[in-house]
Amino acid sequence: MDLTGHSHDVRRIEYSPQGDQMASGCRDKTLRIWDVETGTCLHVLTDHADEVNCVAYSPQGDQVASASDDKTIRLWDSATGECLRILIGHSDVVLCVAYAPNGKQVASGSRDITLRLWSVDTGECSGIFSGHSDMVWAIAYSPNGYQVTSASYDKTIRIWDVKTGITSRIMTGHSSFVNCVAYSLNGTQIASGGQDGTIRLWDVETGTCRHTWTGHSNSVSSIAYSPKGDQIASGSYDGTIRLWDLSVKAAGIVSSGHSSGVEDLKYSAKRDLLVSGSGDNTIRLWDAGTGSCYRILKGGDRQVAGVAFSPQGDQVVSGNFGGTVQLWEVEMGTCQRTFISDNVNVSKVAYCPQGNLVASANDDTTIKLWDVANGNCCGTLEGHTDNVKSVVFSPNGKWIASGSLDCTVRLWDIGSLACRFILIGYTWGAGCVVFSPQGDQVASCGDFATIRLWSVEAGGPQMALSGHSDWICCITYSPKGDLLASGGSDKTVRLWDVASGECRAVLLSLQGYIGGLAWTVSSDDYMYLVTGSEDGSVLKWQISKEADVYRTRLQWGSTNGSLNTTGTSIQDVRGLSRVNEELLKQRGAIGEPKNILREAGKKVLTMASVVSNLKLKSYETVPESSSAASHPDEQAEQQDEQRDEQPIGEQVEQPTEEQAEQKAEERIEKTVEHTDDS
Repeated sequence: MDLTGHSHDVRRIEYSPQGDQMASGCRDKTLRIWDVETGTCLHVLTDHADEVNCVAYSPQGDQVASASDDKTIRLWDSATGECLRILIGHSDVVLCVAYAPNGKQVASGSRDITLRLWSVDTGECSGIFSGHSDMVWAIAYSPNGYQVTSASYDKTIRIWDVKTGITSRIMTGHSSFVNCVAYSLNGTQIASGGQDGTIRLWDVETGTCRHTWTGHSNSVSSIAYSPKGDQIASGSYDGTIRLWDLSVKAAGIVSSGHSSGVEDLKYSAKRDLLVSGSGDNTIRLWDAGTGSCYRILKGGDRQVAGVAFSPQGDQVVSGNFGGTVQLWEVEMGTCQRTFISDNVNVSKVAYCPQGNLVASANDDTTIKLWDVANGNCCGTLEGHTDNVKSVVFSPNGKWIASGSLDCTVRLWDIGSLACRFILIGYTWGAGCVVFSPQGDQVASCGDFATIRLWSVEAGGPQMALSGHSDWICCITYSPKGDLLASGGSDKTVRLWDVASGECRAVLLSLQGYIGGLAWTVSSDDYMYLVTGSEDGSVLKWQISKEADVYRTRLQWGSTNGSLNTTGTSIQDVRGLSRVNEELLKQRGAIGEPKNILREAGKKVLTMASVVSNLKLKSYETVPESSSAASHPDEQAEQQDEQRDEQPIGEQVEQPTEEQAEQKAEERIEKTVEHTDDS
């Protein structure tokens, strides 16, 4: 399918979180929103006065942010195309934009060498972060939203505190521009890729480079962590994907093959296998130990949006944007079944515990059940009014719990296809849902610091568990089902008595938000809970019960253990810089091949006069910290008087015009030389 309408080079495209829309930003000064299923252009947004460089969907998918050469960021309603906010403040071209994990804040990076934070609700600038000496090309929020990281043409990576604007870490090591950055799943590490062809692994706490991988023969354009967090995948313009083992930090495993971007990566729970789905319409099976690709599965004529292993690891199910769900045999690589979902985009797929049913969560608000043996659709669950976000089978395979962007959780009887009950009360959509080991209860957490327990038998909610002071990230039942463990952004793990709803114990010896929970083998006397937190620690807690009192003690702790985040799906990979785009154009991959790198360099020279005249109001120097620049907008300054009492960044010594011009000239020549050599 060809999507036509733009009249110039397309700078950036991004899918919505639900996969039903795609936004594109173009040099023709427009932003277009497309229906992925039909290819129809839903909206043409023409308010920008200059080229659109970057687009980003909000986590909920209800908004799109665009960054432009006209020095503004605009927030749009993705459903109606209405411009909701115009964010004005940058003094030069805006190059990158990203939403915070909670969707309430937007970060932007600019050629004016600053990073700005904006309120989505009011459109006000809540912070100006200064410190880079060159353009800000990539930004990424930490998983908990407390930090934002920026990558720059000054060859550095900076970690900023979102509340104070202070640079907590400056990482130097790349010998050329930094193109992309990505946080680890628990937020303790940052991976970066550069124009120098290297990947670097950084410790967030100390800012030190823990390892450097070399092997790519060209610029590293994208980077992502594996679902388990034990490997890093990097994509390069040398035409290869490489897997880097974090446990041994060995040389990268070369994994070439996909001719388009890798959209989804999952590991088998039973086997040491990696499955990838790509925009080239194929699924590939990789040996995670050797990195060899031994199976190529043709997934139809549409982008493969999701992949998952069966409980036994001997099958793979895939879903694509054409509405097709396919079942693959791992050993032989043959397609055993093809399930057609009425041309409706498939956003999630899942196996039942027995492996005889597959459920697909669809963008038409339904859940479809497929018989693995004969490939027939054996049921459709209807009731949600928005995209289905989470689907889980009960332990006996007779029930399904689902969470949706319509802010409800529903429990379904697979036999009758009836919705047993609906839990209403979420604002941004329902999140994690889990069944108890006995299958008689469901626990859910959404966008508030509350856990809700539902009775499957009674068909309604039982109780609400309150105690966390911040967002709840994960929940899990104990093996016997008498305890529920919850981990939150308040850096605590709480143990709840499922029968009474009382909090029996609080583990406070943690230094960051809780990213994962897992119960291990228990005995008659003790149970064991392993926690993984933001500080990188993996701790094992011994839990005993004396009368009605639960007692906990730390059995062991390790800062080098691996955090189990099986099932996490990589949602986004960023990092394509303007120079990278020009290099792709040189190779004919984007638009018409033409030599415009030097023309782009001329634009860089104009930055010299802007930078030399850029004047930021300075705050008094804070002891043992760099001084900060304030808001240039008087209106924003008046609205944030209390915030202005704290430093909002680092005061930067501005280069002279001659120095800026000389630096820009050297940078252009180095880039052109690198392009000619490659």
